[in-house]
Amino acid sequence: MENNNAFKPSLGLFDATMIVAGSMIGSGIFIVSADITRNVGSAGWLIVVWLITGFMTLSAALSYGELSAMFPKAGGQYVYLKESYNPLTGFLYGWSFFAVIQTGTIAAVGVAFCKFAGYFFPSLELTDNNILLSIGSFHVYTAQLVSIVMVILLTYINTRGVNGGKIIQTTFTVTKLLSLFGLIVFGFIMMKSEVWDANWINPWHMQKLSNATSTSTSFDSTIIMPLIGAAAVGAIAASMVGSIFSSDAWNNVTFIAGEIKNPKRNIGLSLFLGTLIVTIVYVSANVMYLGVLPLNEIAFAKSDRVAVAASNVIFGEIGTYVIAAMIMISTFGCNNGLILAGSRVYYTMAQDGLFFKKAGELNKNGVPAWALWAQCVVASLLCLSGKYGDLLDMVSFIVVIFYVLTIVGIFILRKKRPEIERPYKAFGYPILPAIYILMGISFCILLIVYKPEFTWPGLIITLIGIPIYFIAVSNSKK
Repeated sequence: MENNNAFKPSLGLFDATMIVAGSMIGSGIFIVSADITRNVGSAGWLIVVWLITGFMTLSAALSYGELSAMFPKAGGQYVYLKESYNPLTGFLYGWSFFAVIQTGTIAAVGVAFCKFAGYFFPSLELTDNNILLSIGSFHVYTAQLVSIVMVILLTYINTRGVNGGKIIQTTFTVTKLLSLFGLIVFGFIMMKSEVWDANWINPWHMQKLSNATSTSTSFDSTIIMPLIGAAAVGAIAASMVGSIFSSDAWNNVTFIAGEIKNPKRNIGLSLFLGTLIVTIVYVSANVMYLGVLPLNEIAFAKSDRVAVAASNVIFGEIGTYVIAAMIMISTFGCNNGLILAGSRVYYTMAQDGLFFKKAGELNKNGVPAWALWAQCVVASLLCLSGKYGDLLDMVSFIVVIFYVLTIVGIFILRKKRPEIERPYKAFGYPILPAIYILMGISFCILLIVYKPEFTWPGLIITLIGIPIYFIAVSNSKK
């Protein structure tokens, strides 16, 4: 017998903060600094890219606090967009979220887990020796199947009630935060003054680095192209694709507002605390990288695994396995938070008649089990597609657009709905939210100009939702 009543508030401030931090930290911080360094080519600009990203994330999180206090119910960003604009805008976000943003992230994080598990279990490496099935150019690897099993396992655990997911989230997030802090501290202890000094000789000389051999770590084979003016601005925008992806998913806690105790207070506070912790960790990790690795070794780390290269310097040969274990812990906990939170968006959409009706029902454990399994199916298909990484790159543009629209919604709602109680108001309003909006719009414009391949595919995915919306509205009226 199903219980279709409201969600059960059972998550406290600490639990909510762990969901914010745990959903943000996946595998990105261990990898994307290589691509950023290739784009900007200097220590100073590497840190600036992470600082800009951290500032944008904190600004957005502080602004979301007002919205979460106004609408403390399941659905989060979908609800904010619907209330600020109209149901179509909310649906386009929810559709993009289901089609690729959340499900694609779950798939990518799942395969990242298996890729690093390959250090311990060679059968999980993405090599031709581990192909289980081939149909033309389509290949299924052992790692893809194991990542699907991981997604199914975490989905099943979360269908048993929110407490099981909470325990996993808290345990794995605390473990990975302590591991990251430990890596950073040991890295600072092992910092080499000659490496640090060399990296900071010309910290603000921006240049694009490329390596003809792709394997050498010598500056002799590094091609350096100075960047000035518009090219420099474009390089920063291209770099931020990786850092923004690594800092995304902080808003997942807003999706589960119905299960958080005292949501009007705790959601906004958890957003601030979680994003602040992760920003400090990310910037500190990059400072540590610059203290143990020459700049070209960061840029051209094997398979972009900067953290592995740094750990090998800090811990010796065992360092590779230390990072592999850390990333497995990190990605497992990250996926749990993504799976737990994502289904609540589909639940709220179904309640509005804009998603499959069964997704709007809670099972006997008080969770939207059908929505969880629907998410699981799409994420599993993306695991098999092999295109999950491409899809995520394509929607970076769309993710930021929806963030900007949501924060613009704060200004709209102040005029449109002044009577609504606002227990918490956006910090620094109107200046801080306005700065985020300008930075977000600038980022999107720069991507359109310099990286169009990151823009139009995401727009197409989102716009496909328009006819689907009108079909859903028509069916809900029958």
